[in-house]
Amino acid sequence: GINPWIALPLWLALCAVAGAISAMASANASEFYAGLDRPEWAPSSRVFGPVWTMLYAAMGLAAWLVWRERGWARARGALGLFVAQLSVNAVWSWMFFAWHRGGLAFADIVLLLALIAATLAASARIRRLAAWLLAPYLAWVCFAAALNWSVWQRNPQLL
Repeated sequence: GINPWIALPLWLALCAVAGAISAMASANASEFYAGLDRPEWAPSSRVFGPVWTMLYAAMGLAAWLVWRERGWARARGALGLFVAQLSVNAVWSWMFFAWHRGGLAFADIVLLLALIAATLAASARIRRLAAWLLAPYLAWVCFAAALNWSVWQRNPQLL
């Protein structure tokens, strides 16, 4: 099998790729975000980069812990959910920031929440620490879903 210390940077890289795909869609996000009618509790655009960097690192570590505990074959369900949620995560920025589709982005984030919750639950059965590492991600995406909803409702141009 793969050496666990080689696999760790691979799981982190997978999450970094998802982050890079999101970042490509978010190239002009600061200006776009600043021009939207946002609720008073909306964070500054400067908050998102550092938060997502920490979340992607924790996600990669969580996936690695699950993989290390059971390997791909015996953790296929949890790791499959992980890859699925990561894919849905990467699409959100395109829907919201690149295509300005608030409703589609909200549908995407609701699906993302369900996939994160399922990933967290499946991971908890294999390695509890992995679930704890995913908990802040779940919390942040709950907050992001509320923000997505609010911004979408306040900005009718975001179909």
